[in-house]
Amino acid sequence: MSRREKLEELLAADPTDTFLQYSVAMEYRSEGDLQAAEARFQTLLNASPDYVPTYFRLGEVYAELDRITDARDVLTTGIETAMRIGDQHAVGEMTEFRASLDAAG
Repeated sequence: MSRREKLEELLAADPTDTFLQYSVAMEYRSEGDLQAAEARFQTLLNASPDYVPTYFRLGEVYAELDRITDARDVLTTGIETAMRIGDQHAVGEMTEFRASLDAAG
């Protein structure tokens, strides 16, 4: 059984666990299944819009899929969310990442 499969088994037992949802999405990403990772991150954002790490990771997935406008948009929303909840570290990381996308064209 793969690590992702183990996480999915745990998630099936507790489908509202935000960290498990995030972990499954990250496993899909590490396996190279960017579409599945995107879908999982989107589901997580819909269920837990204040879970700030999701915005950064979904932005990375969009950038890897060469969907730069989507990456910028999700990072902008993530920055706004992080500012609202007072997560200055996340604000800085996402602002820097968005600027790197802007610089790349």
